[in-house]
Amino acid sequence: MIRLNHIDKHYEQVVALNRVNLEIEHGKLVVLIGPSGCGKSTLLRVVNRMIEPSGGQILIDGKDALDIDPVLLRRSIGYVIQSAGLFPHLTIRENVAVVPHLLGWSKARRLDRGDEMLALVQLDPHKFGNRYPKELSGGQQQRVGIARALAADPAVLLMDEPFSAVDPITREQLQEELLRIQRDVRKTIVFVTHDIDEAIRLGDKICLMRDGAVVQYADPDTMLRHPADAFTAQFIGQEPELKRLGRHNVGDFMRPGTPEPSLAGAERVGHTSSARSALSKLLGGQAALVVVDASGAAVGQVSLTDFAALA
Repeated sequence: MIRLNHIDKHYEQVVALNRVNLEIEHGKLVVLIGPSGCGKSTLLRVVNRMIEPSGGQILIDGKDALDIDPVLLRRSIGYVIQSAGLFPHLTIRENVAVVPHLLGWSKARRLDRGDEMLALVQLDPHKFGNRYPKELSGGQQQRVGIARALAADPAVLLMDEPFSAVDPITREQLQEELLRIQRDVRKTIVFVTHDIDEAIRLGDKICLMRDGAVVQYADPDTMLRHPADAFTAQFIGQEPELKRLGRHNVGDFMRPGTPEPSLAGAERVGHTSSARSALSKLLGGQAALVVVDASGAAVGQVSLTDFAALA
């Protein structure tokens, strides 16, 4: 668990954080969101003391983070940034093993761990392990960044707008991958984004900030149904009920079984892909979509009528 008590951060006359109180439960993914300059990235970096608070208390699993050597603290917390930040002179396998190396793991152990983490993010270690970052796409580099952050098995993972530099299709794929990984490893994740749709899709809770303070901290459904004030409602934007679809996968709405023969040429979507994305395709003129599993095998179909049950 992470507990932030009365966190302040001042830069001369500028108040970046103003008496922030936040409690993040173990194994939950919390999204920090808000307009530019609201303090979300500052708050994220306070957790691992990349930025020292001007006042307040940081508790991680009951321990005061301000009493821990900041270098040791950062090595115990995973950190993923925009554009991955990989070391260009190291192979992918060596990049993933950076923190275990700093922690004194044996070469064999850290390279084995690197292969394990690459497999976790669905990059074949035999195919990608000896490549260099420049030989990978942006989306693949971000997967390596996640693998590196998880390599030393940290309890906490900080992610600072990790998917903002990739194209929309890759971004959705990375969101799906993060949700899958989180189901497998259950880390405590603090995730910064400026995209409300991404926050709704990923977050167990969303922390909306403004002027260095918390405006509303709630699960996505509560925030969509009961925004705290006019600013929150404006930030969420129009059609909040449609945005709720971001919480669902295609598999939540599909009709399982062998697709009808008439859909032999229909577009195919993954069963873990966003239901909102699938609905958009259907509204664009597709009569129905074939739903496939991770192996590409057809497992069902979905059409507009299947979305009628959304409450």
